[in-house]
Amino acid sequence: MATSKSIYTCTECGGSNAKWLGKCPHCGAWNTLTESAAEPAGGGKNRYQSLARSQPVATLSEIEASDFERTPTGQEELDRVLGGGIVAGGVVLIGGDPGIGKSTLLLQAVESLSQTVKVLYVTGEESGAQVAMRSRRLGLAGDKVRVLAEIGLEKILATIEAEAPDFCVIDSIQTLYSEQLSSAPGSVAQVRECAAQLTRTAKARGCAMVLVGHVTKEGALAGPRVLEHIVDTVLYFEGDTHSSFRLVRAIKNRFGAVNEIGVFAMTEKGLKGVANPSAIFLSTHAEPVPGSCVLVTLEGTRPMLVELQALVDSGGVSPRRLSVGLDRDRLAMLLAVLHRHAGVATGDQDVFINAVGGVRISEPAADLAVMLAIQSSLRGKALPRGFIAFGEVGLAGEVRPAPRGQERLKEAAKLGFSVAIVPKANAPKKPIEGLTLHAVERVEQAIEVLRGLV
Repeated sequence: MATSKSIYTCTECGGSNAKWLGKCPHCGAWNTLTESAAEPAGGGKNRYQSLARSQPVATLSEIEASDFERTPTGQEELDRVLGGGIVAGGVVLIGGDPGIGKSTLLLQAVESLSQTVKVLYVTGEESGAQVAMRSRRLGLAGDKVRVLAEIGLEKILATIEAEAPDFCVIDSIQTLYSEQLSSAPGSVAQVRECAAQLTRTAKARGCAMVLVGHVTKEGALAGPRVLEHIVDTVLYFEGDTHSSFRLVRAIKNRFGAVNEIGVFAMTEKGLKGVANPSAIFLSTHAEPVPGSCVLVTLEGTRPMLVELQALVDSGGVSPRRLSVGLDRDRLAMLLAVLHRHAGVATGDQDVFINAVGGVRISEPAADLAVMLAIQSSLRGKALPRGFIAFGEVGLAGEVRPAPRGQERLKEAAKLGFSVAIVPKANAPKKPIEGLTLHAVERVEQAIEVLRGLV
């Protein structure tokens, strides 16, 4: 009696190995090999094909290139992240925590698109009645939205062939299975095979497709990393479940800019786009308070104002350094630079930093605003009303310029801010109306200017 052989597949890169190893020989990740049954030799007919039609070799300059035609989804913030709308044959992967609003947003987009193109909503996690119930709750008509509750890949592909939709949603890729494979739905082999087959179908038929993906407890997309390489666009749904605001961030986009974000507010009638997100991330103080500094950050192509709050209090033997929305290690580095080059000592103080509104800031242009907020809290003196700052700070105490500084300053002036401390390289040649600029080259200069203002 023949024994079934096992194969060990890496959950990071999808590479396979005949025996278990602590380290994946393909990508070098540790403890990522999982056991599954080996597939029989032969497989199905035409199982492995290229994702796009094969073409003869041609010279690059002779290939006809035209811009992609885009169809708006009816959600302006989603269109911003996608680069203007959906593209025929484009495949989008969207991931996020459970219950954050992925299915709600896509159902709203499908309803809007159904007025102009043929759409198909495939659900593997819910029944058709559950999708209809959500649609009624959101106030959507759904009279032109076709729904299929199915997890079999072959049946889904047959339905796409029969219905010939222009836009298709697969919710979710981890629930699908192919009859050609014996492994369970959600396994590395099933996710990889189903994603490849769906992508191949989307490219061949010119059908725009959205795949909903699960995330791991660390927040990364579940399944092999090859899943993110196959698709054209990768979107992450972010936000605190205790807050009504959600962010959709583009991590990869072959048809638009990366790191673009869309801001949504969760309401009883679904997700609504927020036209002015700066209003979310700014607190409304009757009077300026110590430890508060407004930063002009850049998310994709959009300048956005975020309030940073600092609290410096007397600590014990081992003072604490905590940050919410910013990198904790970078906070420790900035405190060391502040002490060495500006003489501001916080060695015996607890330091807490928070970005208002639950936004996460990763760009180094927040350094100067963090330092000024700490100085303001330490001295107990509030910054002037209408004050902003941005700039990267180096270990030598220099203040480096931030990219697209002119756009940041214009956005701040448009929202009524009047005083700014910025890197000298970002100072505009022509003054900006209503905005008083203080250009600095080093940290100690910024602290001196701040002391003069307060």
